[in-house]
Amino acid sequence: MNTRFARKVSIVVVLSLVVLAGVAALASAQKPLIGVSIRSLSEERWEREKMMMEDVAHELGADIIFTDANHDEALQNSQIENLIARGVDVLVIIAQNSDVAAMGVQMASEEGIPAIAYDVAIFHPDAIYLSFDSVRVGYEMAKAVVERVPKGNYMWIGGSPTDDNAYLVREGHFQVLQPLIDSGDIVLVGEQWCTAWSPQEAMMHMENALVANNDKIDAVVASNDGTAGGAIQALMEPGLAGKVPVSGQDVDLAAAQRIAEGTQTVSIFKDVRVLARVAMESAVELANGQTPKALNGKYRNTERGIEQDAILLDVVPVTQENLYEVIIQGGFHALEDVYRNIPRAEWPDQ
Repeated sequence: MNTRFARKVSIVVVLSLVVLAGVAALASAQKPLIGVSIRSLSEERWEREKMMMEDVAHELGADIIFTDANHDEALQNSQIENLIARGVDVLVIIAQNSDVAAMGVQMASEEGIPAIAYDVAIFHPDAIYLSFDSVRVGYEMAKAVVERVPKGNYMWIGGSPTDDNAYLVREGHFQVLQPLIDSGDIVLVGEQWCTAWSPQEAMMHMENALVANNDKIDAVVASNDGTAGGAIQALMEPGLAGKVPVSGQDVDLAAAQRIAEGTQTVSIFKDVRVLARVAMESAVELANGQTPKALNGKYRNTERGIEQDAILLDVVPVTQENLYEVIIQGGFHALEDVYRNIPRAEWPDQ
């Protein structure tokens, strides 16, 4: 071989290897890109968790993109398709509709993109379900109300009929309520679902129930803090707010204030700071081709024949008795925000 030609070939090979090494280094240094599809930022908790996820993602060295479906299930799938087109490495989906969002997971799966169903189940076997034990949430809500009023007329107010979480919460409710209904201790005077967990619908259902029963309602099992707030607003008109126990979940600020004031009996604290962190840690692991370390169970929907890997987190019932300890000392809400409607002399000792 000509010496000069051989030298040129060697130089080309060396340069090619340098270029390939540079590309490999660039690829390895590329940040994971997480796409988060949120059903609606009009709900207080999702706006709050968006900020949490963003902070944790950046802490972990990942980039993150958010979309807001504004309670539109078709728009949500369109936004998921757009996130896929933008090259996300993993999807985190807060579903508006557990059935419809399965199409979004399917689109991602076809592109080899893993998906996390964040706090709302999605009926697709490829989604990893990350949430709190929703049946336990419902159980603790109903238990706290029954401890206050073990007998009497009960009104049940459910969440969105398109959200599987609403059915899991209901299952927990009736683990407590059904034996007492069967024995005759509890009379269920009404059962109503609320589209998109609407507080306005909850208020309307409660107003109608009060009229139908001549205000003789002794307890309300509402499925989250928004529906609890709607029910309590309706109870104010006949002067029953604070006299009729009402349940909720999420401990949003308005609910924490109502618990402090005595108009809401219980809210279930699901530490969304933990939820957001676990979601981002798991998303980064998935983006890197790893199995999430937090996996600890299975989500099963026998009606649809679905079994999914799951990460299930603990919950804490919050009442007036432990509100300060769990929520204030835990750093979830500030003392002056929660107790601002309470005379300062009645604030907890610090």
